[in-house]
Amino acid sequence: IARRQRQMCIRDSLKREIIFFQIGDEKYAGLLGLDMQDQPGQHELEVQVQYPDWTDRHKVTVLLMKEDFKVQHLKLPKKMVDLDKKTLARVKHDSKELYESFESVLLKPLWDSEFIEPVKGRISGRFGSRRVINGKPKRPHSGEDIAAPKGTTVVAMNRGIVRLTMDHFFTGKGVILDHGLGLFSMYFHLSSVDVIQGQMVEKRQPIGKVGATGRATGPHLHWGVRLNGARIDPYSLLKVSVNGMS
Repeated sequence: IARRQRQMCIRDSLKREIIFFQIGDEKYAGLLGLDMQDQPGQHELEVQVQYPDWTDRHKVTVLLMKEDFKVQHLKLPKKMVDLDKKTLARVKHDSKELYESFESVLLKPLWDSEFIEPVKGRISGRFGSRRVINGKPKRPHSGEDIAAPKGTTVVAMNRGIVRLTMDHFFTGKGVILDHGLGLFSMYFHLSSVDVIQGQMVEKRQPIGKVGATGRATGPHLHWGVRLNGARIDPYSLLKVSVNGMS
């Protein structure tokens, strides 16, 4: 925690910038996201405190431990795995639209206190699991899959702006919420989207319903979170106390 005025934390080795926010009288904090594929080992942080007429810098070393993620085997229709040229072009466009939605960074937090689960259900796909689809290794799973009956209401994990609503090949119908300071949450495979782009939503407000759109084997919610460009475990946010972080 840094004191006074405005400051930011720069993660030199991974080129990420973390903007601090005020949590009390002359108290500030920042949320640092560790990506599931970040290299284990020591990483150096530089905390920069900006005063009216001078800048104070401090360096901190963080040890990143290796995580052993499980392997998940899935069987999907061939057409959902071996894509033709037309589908590949669509996937490329989908990806561009998705990542463009993360480019805007609000310089203040919109969230309100603790974060919550967007839906209750059985965890059917773990964050970070190494996926093998039809016998072929694929990218690690970047979110948590929560199985629930089709039509179950999905709510916002916290206050934020609807940055994107979409219907993509892999993710199906989905919503991306911008919570400020580089924190985004994603809700994929919905059967319906009940919000519009640019809308402000409150924590616990319904944003859609569980479905199996896109590349899905059954009704579930894919819940993902990005923080400062890092893909993080959504459930890690439930352990964070924003009003007086420790």
